[in-house]
Amino acid sequence: MDLTRTDLYLDGQWVTPAATDTIPVENPTTEQVIGTVPAGTSADVDRAVAAARTAFDSWAATDPADRAAALDRLHGALAARGDEIARTVALELGTPLKVATRVQTGLPLAVLRSYVELAAEPPASHLVGNSLVVREPVGVVGAITPWNYPLHQVVAKVAPALAAGCTVVLKPSELTPLVAYLLFDAIDEAGLPPGVVNLVTGTGPVVGEAIAAHGGVDMVSFTGSTATGRRISHLAADRIARVALELGGKSANVILDDADLTAAVKTGVGNALLNSGQTCTAWTRMLVHRSRYDEALALAARAAEGYQLGDPFDSATRLGPLVSAAQRDRVRGHVEQGLADGARLVTGGPDAKLPERGHFVAPTVFADVDPDGALAQEEIFGPVLVVIPFDDDDHAVEVANNSRYGLAGAVWSGDDNRALAVARRMRTGAVDINGAPFNPLAPFGGYKQSGLGRELGTFGLDEFLQTKAIQR
Repeated sequence: MDLTRTDLYLDGQWVTPAATDTIPVENPTTEQVIGTVPAGTSADVDRAVAAARTAFDSWAATDPADRAAALDRLHGALAARGDEIARTVALELGTPLKVATRVQTGLPLAVLRSYVELAAEPPASHLVGNSLVVREPVGVVGAITPWNYPLHQVVAKVAPALAAGCTVVLKPSELTPLVAYLLFDAIDEAGLPPGVVNLVTGTGPVVGEAIAAHGGVDMVSFTGSTATGRRISHLAADRIARVALELGGKSANVILDDADLTAAVKTGVGNALLNSGQTCTAWTRMLVHRSRYDEALALAARAAEGYQLGDPFDSATRLGPLVSAAQRDRVRGHVEQGLADGARLVTGGPDAKLPERGHFVAPTVFADVDPDGALAQEEIFGPVLVVIPFDDDDHAVEVANNSRYGLAGAVWSGDDNRALAVARRMRTGAVDINGAPFNPLAPFGGYKQSGLGRELGTFGLDEFLQTKAIQR
């Protein structure tokens, strides 16, 4: 199967890139190249930004109902490609097809639908004394997105930016760029005005840095590693451009002594292993009251061992490969270092049986982990869970907050008020109590080195708006 794409999408049409270099896209399950995409250049970024700048004034002045109608057409065109989206993500990322259908396809469609509705009702102007306070689109947005949720992370930026009246230049990850082409096929079919959304594929050091440093880009919205977020912040700071960052996580799942331990552990393991652990919000630190620690370890081992590794198109597969050989080797390095540092392996690990081909790592659970050690502090981004005991609620909060990250977390208790009290003390952007479902309208973003700003719902829309006061 050859999924090669040869063009970029600039100013409302598919165009030939400035250079002929290409980037191979690998199937991480078979380790075979399934296609190539253009290796864009700074010249391509210049063309994209110019198109977005030209389109901005008209799009910003478009009636909100018309912007909503355009997003509605896009939603319909994208939904019609749902099966193809799921298959493409399964091929280029390795997400099991069931999960790719439910999460990798279903979630971005739900987010896009929410912005169809929000676009039609923009924030109203209001009076403060003799000032009329209005909200206006920030301008041209450079969106730089990661590989782990390759459509959702794009939609979570592009949809609110368009709803706010901004225009966009997108650089998707070079590891999983193919699904972005399906989005732009839908954009082209939906008839969005030329220049409103532009696609430049390529590497971070070339295309990503060109976008972040470009004088014609008013705002950079980035999702990815904290190290790259730091670099983008420096580039944007030289010209005082707005930056929104959704970065790493090392989230704590706090299981209090009165919790339903079976449910808490099963759900916690599932959360930690979702997308083969390649999820920034994964609850990768399971904190359990010391009186129930051994029982929790047994439950965690049993749950993790039930995740069958294999081909994402096999209905029995619950855990696919990691995205690349480099990511697999990085995760294996963390596992081996954890063993060298004295952590106790409960299940999985470097000697577990794996498929003969593909970038697989076995679901791995560690006990007796130093809360200050690398296993408990570093974002591993693979199917690795550490289980840490605590003595009381205060100790649980102390361990949970012992991280430079603060993106997500969870609390389990038979007493909702007790759980809420602990949740309020956790220094993190989101906390789920007793397995509460994900809310695509709630603000998403982190504390500390997990980022700046918020995505989703009205909070995500606000990121792409400026505030103006008009005195009269």
